[in-house]
Amino acid sequence: MNRLPQEFYGRDPLVVARELLGKVLVAGSCAGRIVETEAYRSDDPASHSFRGETARNAVMFGDAGRLYVYFTYGMHYCANVVSGSRGEGSAVLIRAVEPLRGVELMQSRRTAARRMVDLTNGPAKVCQAFGIDLAANGVDLVASEQITVSDEVQSPVISVQSSARVGISRGRELPWRFFDTDSPYVGRTPRYD
Repeated sequence: MNRLPQEFYGRDPLVVARELLGKVLVAGSCAGRIVETEAYRSDDPASHSFRGETARNAVMFGDAGRLYVYFTYGMHYCANVVSGSRGEGSAVLIRAVEPLRGVELMQSRRTAARRMVDLTNGPAKVCQAFGIDLAANGVDLVASEQITVSDEVQSPVISVQSSARVGISRGRELPWRFFDTDSPYVGRTPRYD
């Protein structure tokens, strides 16, 4: 497996978010091509790091290449890749992936998914399908044998588009959501009045 090195993650989250597209998220026997991401920086009012370091977001301020997992809405987990420099508080949310391996296991974890595209077309769905929860918070993606991101090439991302981010109320106008326009696994496009 060709793991991404720490140097890949230690850059501006906007660069990392775009370049994660097409890379492969691996968790145990499950693997999927990343097709949608969102960038978050510490100067961003929508970021968990905006008000400074806390016990909950401490991983965001650590080394790049760590997994920052948080619990939301009292029922869902979301996974972010820490980016930038140590102490910066930046991360990239993995919003959607195209399943490649371990599909039956993903389906057993996501029994509510009625169609294949609904299996991993949202950040909470990705975590549920891949079995990622708070136990993975802080995992080193560069060294972990269980969870990593690989540069294994499945199919190149030909067309990348950016848009406003999804599901936030502050900073939503920032075009920091990146997605593969050719993938059916990309989640909904945000609509604002």
